[in-house]
Amino acid sequence: MYLLLQLLVIVLAFISLEHEAITTYAQPYTSVVAPVNKHTDVAKPVYSVQIITERVNQQNFFANFIIDIDAPFIWYNCLVKWDANQGTCPSDTICTFPVACDEYQCEDVRTTFRYKDPSCYGTGTSMIPGWGCACQVQVQNPLTGSCSNALLDYDDFTMYVSDGRKVGIDAFNQLYAASPNAACTRAPSSFESFPANVSGVMAFSSSRYALPSYLYQPLKKTLALCFPSKSSAPGVLFFGTGPYYLSPQSNVDVRSYLSYTPLLNQQDSFGYFISVNDIVIKKRSINVAANTTTKLSTIDPYTILRTDIYNGVIRRFSMVTKRLPSVKPVAPFGLCYTTSTNGLRVPDIDFILPDGKKWSVSTANSMKQVTNEVACLAFVDGGAKSEPAIVIGTFQFEDNFLEFNLDNSTFGFSSSLLRKKTSCANFNFTLTD
Repeated sequence: MYLLLQLLVIVLAFISLEHEAITTYAQPYTSVVAPVNKHTDVAKPVYSVQIITERVNQQNFFANFIIDIDAPFIWYNCLVKWDANQGTCPSDTICTFPVACDEYQCEDVRTTFRYKDPSCYGTGTSMIPGWGCACQVQVQNPLTGSCSNALLDYDDFTMYVSDGRKVGIDAFNQLYAASPNAACTRAPSSFESFPANVSGVMAFSSSRYALPSYLYQPLKKTLALCFPSKSSAPGVLFFGTGPYYLSPQSNVDVRSYLSYTPLLNQQDSFGYFISVNDIVIKKRSINVAANTTTKLSTIDPYTILRTDIYNGVIRRFSMVTKRLPSVKPVAPFGLCYTTSTNGLRVPDIDFILPDGKKWSVSTANSMKQVTNEVACLAFVDGGAKSEPAIVIGTFQFEDNFLEFNLDNSTFGFSSSLLRKKTSCANFNFTLTD
């Protein structure tokens, strides 16, 4: 009996040590990573993230999704089929399994996590022969605003893991899979004005059905975006805690460049907002009301200002650039200059945030080259009743490193990385073997 007790103690001690080893094991990666592409083959620049949608016979199949930090859920060009594993899925199509009308996700998406636009509210049904009632929802094209029917599904997406320096850790640590509910649509209007080779919308909002809600430990709830300024080389998207590295400063964590300000909650939106206390151009204030609600947008191409704020910016900017030769404005801009001689450099436009933090918009992010000889101030008039009063658009994001900490509700921003002698196109996407 004594020997049996000793053996039992040894076995229990071994199990305890093994459990401790498992629970304290640290994954060798800190984030997932994906390339961000700039598309200029449409009327307004669009930015997409490339994610693995299928893995067949050890081969990865990629799709490009518009990055939308306001959308309530993911949707793309796919087909809902309950019997796809029986060989009924067309060879050129991604097929997924449907969510039934009586499952909780269906009512949840339809009532709470749907698009806020009243025109995008629908509760129709769709009967799948041989299976039953599939959950029909509405999706909204972020570029045109049009709505169309879609079917909610059970989906799978895969991304590469990263330690912040490279793609993949080793041959055994390369991929991270997530299984969100998404929606499938094949309606042509859903994809109107989409760039070539972009097949859907990837939601990175605060919604419970956006991708961040399906990414778990060891990943922290932090989204980092770095939009490229050119279509020739990709920027980078991380999800998870840093570090983050961009060449040639291979030993400098980009987080050291960041300043932080609180993220605000807006009851009528799944998007992200901050407060702006002032806009300053060459030490002169534009007199923006304190705590002006400001939306961050990955869809709007340029910063939109309510008319009173816009007029103040235009007046002050015109004054400090009066020695530069101006030309007739090119829509949608209100202030343009010739760039035919010696390039163009203009003063910074500083967004003053709570606690005195400053997000500086330098020439690269304030002046849009519209022709070989004309550049325009990339701010547009949103109208006298524009709400929110300020929307910061994607041109101002380019070559800025942005971090959305969803756990702590903070927003980190670097201002232009070009001043740090790097850019968003400088992440090493070489896959580790």
